[in-house]
Amino acid sequence: MTVVQRPSPGRTARPGRTPGPGRGRASLAGRRRREALAGYAFVAPDLLGLIVFVGLPMALALGVSLYEADGFGGYTFVGLDNFRLMASDEQLWQSVRVTATYVATFVPLCFLVSLGLALLVRDHFPGVGGVRAALFAPNVISLVVVGIVWQFLLIDKQGMLSNVLRPVGLGNVSFLGSPGLAMATYVLISVWFFMGYNMLIMLGGLKDIPREFTEAALIDGASSWQRFRHITWPLLRPTSFFVVVNSMVGAVTGLQAFDLVYVLTRGGPANSTSTVVFYIYQQAFGFNHYGYASALTTVVVAFLVVTTGIMFVATRGGRFHAE
Repeated sequence: MTVVQRPSPGRTARPGRTPGPGRGRASLAGRRRREALAGYAFVAPDLLGLIVFVGLPMALALGVSLYEADGFGGYTFVGLDNFRLMASDEQLWQSVRVTATYVATFVPLCFLVSLGLALLVRDHFPGVGGVRAALFAPNVISLVVVGIVWQFLLIDKQGMLSNVLRPVGLGNVSFLGSPGLAMATYVLISVWFFMGYNMLIMLGGLKDIPREFTEAALIDGASSWQRFRHITWPLLRPTSFFVVVNSMVGAVTGLQAFDLVYVLTRGGPANSTSTVVFYIYQQAFGFNHYGYASALTTVVVAFLVVTTGIMFVATRGGRFHAE
């Protein structure tokens, strides 16, 4: 007769060795450590680029802002004199007012146009891919080239737009020579250029909204406005936050803040389109006041950091709701 030994209570009948709680925790900690290292490895190239091309120039600008530098090797330590000079610089404050006007008009207008276009091309219809590509097409062209083309179209009395408007009595309108119209033209060209890029971002946010929510509201008899107000807009707020912040930073320091101004108007007429970034360029490369230009750059960067930080805190990182 063969005697079969049964496992005693508290022991497992499976072969092998079961890891204890300590070994399980160590294995989990090791896996997390490997995942963290992999994440750092993926982030490292971008982080290195930020340090080399953003961090170091910012540190150098902060250092140069404490000197009177002429760009020819002459450095004289002046401490905070460059920062004190800003308070009495009337042309600087004129540039600040121009930049504030531009940001206050460009950011909301570009946001509304981009959102409207994203809603129009959200659903599938024949040729939707071509429409999306056409709206995004300006972004693949250099902004300098865009400025030259628009300058050719808007040249006083001889541009193509003047010829088109001449039959209705508007052929002599100076779009780039009038202080009021120059700013409006600058804003509209900027919106035309960037609306396709922001449209794609908004379209991605719209596609991320579950269709079940909209279908349920449609079954309940909700109108198009009610579906947008109570479903689409609340779920689109994080994407909207990114678009607004990105547009604001771009409007203050980005390409359109300098390239279009330089090509179209050179800050004129009567400094009506001279933004802060263009004024910094003039101080550095026009008048060789590199120390003062560095101080202005430092203040602009600090302003953007503080403003963006306040927006992140107020919106809880763009989520607009408590955790």
